Amino acid sequence: MFMESSMAARRVIAPPTADALAETFKVLGDATRVRILDAISQSELCVCDIAAVVGHSESAVSHQLRLLRGMRLVRPRRQGRQVFYALDDHHIVDLFEQGLEHVQERVESRFSRMGPIGSAHVGSGLSRTTRSGHAESRASRTRTARTGKRATVRGRRS
Repeated sequence: MFMESSMAARRVIAPPTADALAETFKVLGDATRVRILDAISQSELCVCDIAAVVGHSESAVSHQLRLLRGMRLVRPRRQGRQVFYALDDHHIVDLFEQGLEHVQERVESRFSRMGPIGSAHVGSGLSRTTRSGHAESRASRTRTARTGKRATVRGRRS
């Protein structure tokens, strides 16, 4: 009986609110947009500075900023011909910081489980060491799996 009453008291997010929250997380699901948010979480920046920090063209950054503006995650401020961007409000700052803290704790936990030997190649998984002690790239492993043959470089097998 107690379980039924406590379950009835618990409310589920209304569908429109759930949809809006899911859309926010969907927009945050892109690494470029996350890097843009990180850059402007530290200080207000213009498009050209954001592009330089994240390593993308101004056009690509402007496109991403348009999506972030549409979700009210960033706010623009015009000064002459330049537009400066900042995070929209403290909720976005808090959300970003909590997400970053969560990911960093997860990464630190993964590193601590792997120990000192495995930590040298942790991360992208793009390379690994073969039994013979040579580095092997993901592209090389894929090519080997696809063709059944290992690539040769200057007459030597890689």
